[in-house]
Amino acid sequence: MQQGAVAAFPPARRQSERVARSPDRAVNSSARRSWRRTRVLDEFKKFISRGNVMDLAVGVIIGGAFALITKSLTDDIIMPLVSWLFGGFDFSGYFVRLGPVPEGYAGSLTNYAELKEAGVLLWGYGQFATVVVNFVILAFIIFLLVRTVNRINMKDPETEAKTPTAPPENIILLKQIRDELKKANGEV
Repeated sequence: MQQGAVAAFPPARRQSERVARSPDRAVNSSARRSWRRTRVLDEFKKFISRGNVMDLAVGVIIGGAFALITKSLTDDIIMPLVSWLFGGFDFSGYFVRLGPVPEGYAGSLTNYAELKEAGVLLWGYGQFATVVVNFVILAFIIFLLVRTVNRINMKDPETEAKTPTAPPENIILLKQIRDELKKANGEV
């Protein structure tokens, strides 16, 4: 090789050439891929079987069901009450139509759900207000649940003060040494 010359890499081979020249290489790469898949599956099984992942899965499922309950509470109980208090005020009826109504649309021009289903571009600030109320209610209910659990788990300070705690072992040992020294000196 001449000085300053750059070493040339061997020409790239096609997959078929590689297999034809070394048939055992293809088998080895297949075994490697299978081994990697098995290792990845084993790691995945170990990851899934940990307690935190299962707790998270249960929490997500319960959270989804809880969200449906909260939505029903808001849509079927609270919002009608708010509407009744404010004289028929319906949040979902407040929107701004931003696009044209498609030709052949025969529904109501004041019904948000029908217009949205027909593909009309809408700015639904009333529907957004309903979602915000849902969120506030859900956050408040979760706050009450966490607060209740914390109160149950929290120990009563008066009970803790009444129950005597055992002194540390080093203090007990020092007291025993002191008592033995008093006996040895005749100071009982």
